[in-house]
Amino acid sequence: METAHSIVSLLNKIDEVLWSRFLVILLVGVGLYFTLLLKGMQFRYLAYSLKLAFTRQDDNAQGDISQFQALMTALAATIGIGSIAGVATAIVAGGFGAVFWMWVIALVGMVTKFAEAILAVKYRIVDERGQMSGGPMYYISRGLKWKWLASAFAIFCALSAFGGGNLIQSNSIAAAVQDLIHLPPVWTGTLLSAITAIVLLGGIKSIGKVSSYLVPIMALLYILGGLIILTLEFDKIPQGLLRIVTTAFTGQAAFGGFLGATVMAAVQLGVARGVSSNEAGLGSAPIAAAAAKTDVPGRQALISMSGVFLSSIVVCTMTALVISVTGVLGQAGVDGKALNGSLLVMQAFRSVIPGGDIIVTIGLILFGFTTIVGWSYYGEKCIEYLSGTKVLFGYRILFCLFVFLGSVMSFEMVWPIADIMNGLMALPNLIGLLGLSSVILIESRAFFALLEREKQQRRNPLPIDQK
Repeated sequence: METAHSIVSLLNKIDEVLWSRFLVILLVGVGLYFTLLLKGMQFRYLAYSLKLAFTRQDDNAQGDISQFQALMTALAATIGIGSIAGVATAIVAGGFGAVFWMWVIALVGMVTKFAEAILAVKYRIVDERGQMSGGPMYYISRGLKWKWLASAFAIFCALSAFGGGNLIQSNSIAAAVQDLIHLPPVWTGTLLSAITAIVLLGGIKSIGKVSSYLVPIMALLYILGGLIILTLEFDKIPQGLLRIVTTAFTGQAAFGGFLGATVMAAVQLGVARGVSSNEAGLGSAPIAAAAAKTDVPGRQALISMSGVFLSSIVVCTMTALVISVTGVLGQAGVDGKALNGSLLVMQAFRSVIPGGDIIVTIGLILFGFTTIVGWSYYGEKCIEYLSGTKVLFGYRILFCLFVFLGSVMSFEMVWPIADIMNGLMALPNLIGLLGLSSVILIESRAFFALLEREKQQRRNPLPIDQK
């Protein structure tokens, strides 16, 4: 027991050092830099990016999966545990002010996600299996010619696939299932590992199809449940929003079983969990974007950008407001400990909607599962970059074993592991983005000019005999 406590303490210290001012400033700074460089394009093109995300299909273009499937694969790895359990852990440790900093990193992160995706499609290659391969390891190695930095990203991303993309998901699923139907985590882990193995055999096309079916259905169900709660507790929403904004700059005093939080804790937890939710700056989502069928890089980049808005601004905010209006923060569970993570969100839902915890549990299972398979693809592409395709079967077996391991590990251990891995993979990616900023600017200007020409053509179509 003491050994486990010592390991958790060490992980928390490493997590705190890594997510101290440097990484927070770097993530926000890179987002602000590209916001200025591209003249606030995330605000000007947000509505169009959402329209593209749900209507555009370039089935005849080069790629492995449709643009919608690419977005759903990316959202599978973002909406879910990060937007549900991740928000709860940020509020417990950093107060409601952490949500404000989630908003900040999301608003600047949208343009970061655009920059990542535009490079991912531009520098993607066709691998020896005839599949598209792209992402930071390719745009760093092919664009900057810094193979050592590309390899560093691939190593950290592969490790992160086992941490945040695997352990957290299976741990949260097992905890939710045990709380709801008292099924021991060992059985949940065994079943989850077996189903994961079946899906992984189908590769990215199988992952894309599974994600494109499960993510929209589950997102709508979760959002509907959240809207019901917010409608019933409508009078408490203004107070909840005010609490988020004010405590972002003043910290939050203790109440109930909550220990209180400083401003710096709110900033660090908000940025760390925000990045975990929307993945802007991590470099993971561009790996899925690179597989999309698209005519030009900018088109898929806009679609990828919309994922940040959907996961952080919509789903994370809803989760935070539900926790706020239901007043469950600080309540203790059956073990006497303050509720945290998925259990806190389940309590918030069940306190207003009879059986509301079932909605959260089903959401966590489906979201968590699609996150696992989405991140398995990210890790697989990184392993392929480092060692070729021969080791992929062994990687898949090991990945499925980690699904089981995460389900039986302690809650306190898996979250700092995920934060550490996310931070390590973000560093080489952000350096790569800054190094290729001139390429991003050129590609973006060309794409925006194309959009203007398309707009003019829709307004003034040529007569049939002139086409």
